[in-house]
Amino acid sequence: MDTKAPRTIVALGLEGSANKLGIGIVKHVYPSGISSDGELSPEYVELANVRDTYNPPAGEGFLPRDVAAHHRSTIITLIRQAFEEAKIGSQDLDCICYTKGPGMGAPLQSVALVARTLSQIWDVPLVGVNHCVGHIEMGRAITGAQNPVVLYVSGGNTQVIAYSQQTYRIFGETLDIAIGNCLDRFARVLMLPNDPSPGYNIEQYARRGSKFIELPYTVKGMDVSFSGILSFIEKMAKTEADKYSPEDLCYSLQETMFAMLVEITERAMAHIGATEVLVVGGVGCNVRLQEMMGQMAKERGGKVFATDMRYCIDNGIMIAQAGALAFARGFTTSIEDSWITQRFRTDQVHVEWRV
Repeated sequence: MDTKAPRTIVALGLEGSANKLGIGIVKHVYPSGISSDGELSPEYVELANVRDTYNPPAGEGFLPRDVAAHHRSTIITLIRQAFEEAKIGSQDLDCICYTKGPGMGAPLQSVALVARTLSQIWDVPLVGVNHCVGHIEMGRAITGAQNPVVLYVSGGNTQVIAYSQQTYRIFGETLDIAIGNCLDRFARVLMLPNDPSPGYNIEQYARRGSKFIELPYTVKGMDVSFSGILSFIEKMAKTEADKYSPEDLCYSLQETMFAMLVEITERAMAHIGATEVLVVGGVGCNVRLQEMMGQMAKERGGKVFATDMRYCIDNGIMIAQAGALAFARGFTTSIEDSWITQRFRTDQVHVEWRV
């Protein structure tokens, strides 16, 4: 039912699908109410966006059980911090949004348990959110991109996405490991620190590199593969360390993989006639990736949109953002359906808040 009465939605977002635990609170303002049809474009007000990261020692990855333990021990403190920043209480919430998937099972379950519990204690509706859609909606809100081709690059996902008929459709993706996982694993070979992130530290090494080393370049139609290039460069780092510096290896790895991403993104732009590219996900913070994507977009008469580390890296406010939009269209998740899943594809979500 249409109503012209002003409407405000305040959403709490809980994100913990990997080693970042994020809590965010967003307020959506609809000065003229929420129409029953048409695209939702509320006024966006960020109330809180706090995060804590589990970092294992250099040379080690993070195990799901250790990440889950970190989330369980930290989440209540972060929620309290978020409420203090937002200067609101639980009575002001309209919905509690949590990451339903995809992600690591144990961390997802730990955060979902807290969301489920708070929903029942505070009698506030629950909204399960697709992690990937959260990244996209956060990017759209922050950058103002209208209808971009989305390059979603993170530790667990690599996808080229475009919107059509209330679905974020996947045009291309990795056939094996995600680009962020490739970077993380190579950082472990080089014994680079996990703080602030392996990918960030590889980026710093790459900036000091100057000698390009030819590496396997694997693009298959609209899809990419990173496992072969990882095996190849790992062997080089271990057996030919006297021939190639870590800086040159990082530089060559970045240049090669980013060129693969630029190629499939440009192909998607050409297919749908898009002039905008939105880069989201943790790897989207990489300045060199943004430069390469920006050069391609400029040559096509377009523009690239990206955010900084507050929003590229997993965060709670992106879950609140996507959840608040779904809630405005009447979507909620029952306690019986508040399970989590490690496999929840971007194109499985009905994006009812867009036309």
